[in-house]
Amino acid sequence: MLTLSRWKVAAVILSVIFGIVFSLPNVLPQKTLDALPGWVPHQKLNLGLDLQGGSYLLYEVDTDALRAERLTNMVEDVRSTLRNDQIEFSELGEAGGVVRVRITDPAKVDQAVSLLRRSIGGQLQGTVTGRDTTVTNRGGGQLELAFVPEAAKADAAKAVTQSIETIRRRIDALGTKEPTITRQGSNRIVIQAAGESDPARLQAVVGQTAKLTFQMVDETVSQEDMVAGRIPPGVIVIPGTQPGEPPIPVAKRALVTGEDLVNANQEFDQNGAPAVGFRFGGAGARKFGDATTRNVGKRFAIVLDGKYISAPRINQPLPGGSGIITGNFTPESAAELALLLRSGALPAKLNLEEQRTVGAELGADAVKAGAISLAIGAAAMFVFIILAYGLFGVFAALALVVNVLLIIGIMSMTQATLTFPGIAGLILTLAVAVDANVLIYERMRDEAAAGRSPMSAADTGFRRAMVSIMDANITSLISAAIMFGFGSGPIKGFAWTLSIGVFTSVFTAIIITQVLIGWWFKTAKPKKLPIA
Repeated sequence: MLTLSRWKVAAVILSVIFGIVFSLPNVLPQKTLDALPGWVPHQKLNLGLDLQGGSYLLYEVDTDALRAERLTNMVEDVRSTLRNDQIEFSELGEAGGVVRVRITDPAKVDQAVSLLRRSIGGQLQGTVTGRDTTVTNRGGGQLELAFVPEAAKADAAKAVTQSIETIRRRIDALGTKEPTITRQGSNRIVIQAAGESDPARLQAVVGQTAKLTFQMVDETVSQEDMVAGRIPPGVIVIPGTQPGEPPIPVAKRALVTGEDLVNANQEFDQNGAPAVGFRFGGAGARKFGDATTRNVGKRFAIVLDGKYISAPRINQPLPGGSGIITGNFTPESAAELALLLRSGALPAKLNLEEQRTVGAELGADAVKAGAISLAIGAAAMFVFIILAYGLFGVFAALALVVNVLLIIGIMSMTQATLTFPGIAGLILTLAVAVDANVLIYERMRDEAAAGRSPMSAADTGFRRAMVSIMDANITSLISAAIMFGFGSGPIKGFAWTLSIGVFTSVFTAIIITQVLIGWWFKTAKPKKLPIA
């Protein structure tokens, strides 16, 4: 086992070169690094929020508002479905999470039930009917529609997942490097943006729902009707985005939504004022073209998060699926709105629960403290292993140095985020690596005390210690996997560093130490082990 096979020597040389090359950018000045050729690795360790400073935001997805919106849409779906089939009804409304409607013609009750069961709601696996909505006949023409319990859970889970994806696209567009966006519990989202010192800027982009809809203006409703509250069914009154703008009545059901947008950019209108250009793709372009063709001469409102930006008149059909949104924009607000529209709307409102800002100075102090703690821990281990095992301790110390280089090199290459708990994982990794060497060397002592020759004692020590070393490291790897799978933020950082360290520790403690000891046996030809 102590033979200096070529593959072991090559593995040691390549690991040392890899560790040095990929760790070096972390100690070079930026100017020097920029001057190096392009083929030289330039990636540095990606420091986490606690080491670099930045912003921490905790949001809660408003699943209650999402459910209320779905119930409102269900009311409008019931209204349009029954009207299209000329089934007369009354008392349509929602209360207590249930939509109720009365069919006035008893002869058409069964037809209405069958029609609504086919038309309302969507498919949902795991339910008895396979649909997410139930339609119940309560007698006397009274029908009740409600979501099955599984639908609410599925909607909430989907909303959180979609919100995370949308938030990531928005933050990436800001240029913030390596944001950490994770789910916390069932309906909370944690955002850690290292290096982003302005949480207000982050909130403005992350927290806005950015739900864009195009809704027809109901010009039969006058200002007097709105003031008196005489609003017909299927119509809502929405305010403008600017103070002092009069509210307007619009159809509840949107003609087209921003979900079909494929692009949005900051542009300028014919008067040179900032505006937002948009373009639909595929089905969205067809819907937008059909809607503008059917409603030439009428006004439609461009609505963002429940407030209208503008309400222009449709002078001609727009079959191309593109247009421009004008309003009281500045170049900055137009660019921000375009970014939000490109990233997609959030499926539900986000409520800010917690906000923290970590200053760059505090992050620098954490880096300094982490470096000092790592240096002290490493020095203590070096002193211990050298005092305990002499020359073999020096070999173990050299293997530890390579171990650190490999961990830093791998994390730099993969752009994994190093957090303060990650530094703790790095120190723990060194301790585990020392432990492997202690097991090997103590086993060598036992074999030498039993009368084996130095070469035989060393070879047997490596072979028989392997079982204990593998057991210990596999256990650590399982623990790290559990922490990585169920933890979040700093816990994941600790688990990731520990996982990398498990593999590098086994390699350096066994292969590198083995090659160094084998080389020593070949050159010194000892008659006694230095640790016996």
